[in-house]
Amino acid sequence: MAELTELLRQHPAFSAIVQNGKPYCKLDFTAGNADLLTRDLSETRDFSDYVFHELLAGNAYNGIGGYGENRVIYRHRKHFTADSEKPRSIHLGVDIWTDAGTPLYAPLDATVHSFAFNNHYGDYGPTIILAHELDGIPFFTLYGHLSLNSLEGLFEGKTIKAGEDLAAIGPYPENGDWPPHLHFQIIRNMGDYKGDFPGVCHAADRDYYLDLCPDPALILRISD
Repeated sequence: MAELTELLRQHPAFSAIVQNGKPYCKLDFTAGNADLLTRDLSETRDFSDYVFHELLAGNAYNGIGGYGENRVIYRHRKHFTADSEKPRSIHLGVDIWTDAGTPLYAPLDATVHSFAFNNHYGDYGPTIILAHELDGIPFFTLYGHLSLNSLEGLFEGKTIKAGEDLAAIGPYPENGDWPPHLHFQIIRNMGDYKGDFPGVCHAADRDYYLDLCPDPALILRISD
């Protein structure tokens, strides 16, 4: 991973994925946020109100965070707890929480690797995965919780230019039934996955997956 990490770190600039002009506020969805431990956020409307009205001061900010975070918010969603011996709670991407319908732009030149509507409660909902290459090194970026119409007109191999309008943040429930946000993830090797890739892992697998999925801050470069 070191080679890709250093390559991304040294790259002069990437196009901003979200360009709505709002300042950023870091959000904490770990047990360190004591407020979460007293709330039932299984109802998406309540969860969305909590994020946008309380944490983001009436939607005055974009929320950001989550890479490597051991999250308690997954305890209410069977998508992450179905395997009782290995419940998943370690977040492998960065989330940007902002309005449904917010346009998203490609951070660098790409081709469409794959896309899918992962239509399960708590899943990604509409998802796009882009393939990139820098200095001969291939890697991928994943965009989850999109609007369903973001998938229209896509095909594998389609060329996407840096800064090109790529998709939009989706509303619930079509976005996997989450408060509106983008899940953004870097992936070194997709293996056999198409249109999907683990975005949350079990704590015992943390080191393996964080090595496979470098910190998205290398591309986002957002100060909160």
